[in-house]
Amino acid sequence: MNLPRPSKLLTKMRSGQQVITYKLNSSCPRIAEIAAISGFDGIWICQEHVPTDQSTMYNQILAAKACDCDCIVRVAKGCYSDYIRPLEADASGIMIPHLMSLEEAREIVHTVRFQPLGLRPVDGGNADGLYCMLDFKEYIRFMNQNRLIIVQIEDPEPLSQLDQICQLDGIDMIFFGPGDFSHAIGHPAEFDHPEIHRVRKLVLETAHKYGKLAGTVSLPGMRQCLAEGFDLVNCGADVAAIANNCQTIIQEFNALKN
Repeated sequence: MNLPRPSKLLTKMRSGQQVITYKLNSSCPRIAEIAAISGFDGIWICQEHVPTDQSTMYNQILAAKACDCDCIVRVAKGCYSDYIRPLEADASGIMIPHLMSLEEAREIVHTVRFQPLGLRPVDGGNADGLYCMLDFKEYIRFMNQNRLIIVQIEDPEPLSQLDQICQLDGIDMIFFGPGDFSHAIGHPAEFDHPEIHRVRKLVLETAHKYGKLAGTVSLPGMRQCLAEGFDLVNCGADVAAIANNCQTIIQEFNALKN
């Protein structure tokens, strides 16, 4: 029997390997293909801050899958369809931004996991269910075991319940977002602030204490994040690469004129 593609990110991390991802802000699937060909373990597609519609997302997932690369979709916070459509498009996982409480974490599990963990609405007629060619029960079993559910800690509010959140079945990874967290504590972009360091360490240690994976972005740097023990680190973004390249060219051009 044919099965959907398992998550390489989950397979690697469950075996103790660390992985890196690359974030897409653009709508072009060729950027996903370039990152995948280059050797990234996964692509981070954003629907929280970027006008990436469902069709664009689907084409980016297809481009990455063609190169045997995972896609994680950071969803927009909305109705249950916003959470499950990336999974039905065969994303390897989703990331939910700004988790605020244990209650919300429980609702996420209820929405995105099948029985016995939750009550995710079942279709099976999309890419993740092999377009109705996958047995109903096998579809439910496979998706519960092979899709990555990530919640982001970006605010002080959920920290008092972090231990309980990290014990919740159905959540795979706790992801610390330093940008929004610095903003939330009134010290925007002050990434050396003691509270940033404290919470980064707290998220990492609490996640690992309860057998969860821990992720973050490459601040202060990839080397340090990996040395600290983060399982997944996002390193770079397409818009940053293009901006840096444009600025370098303009600086060189201006220097030649002087």
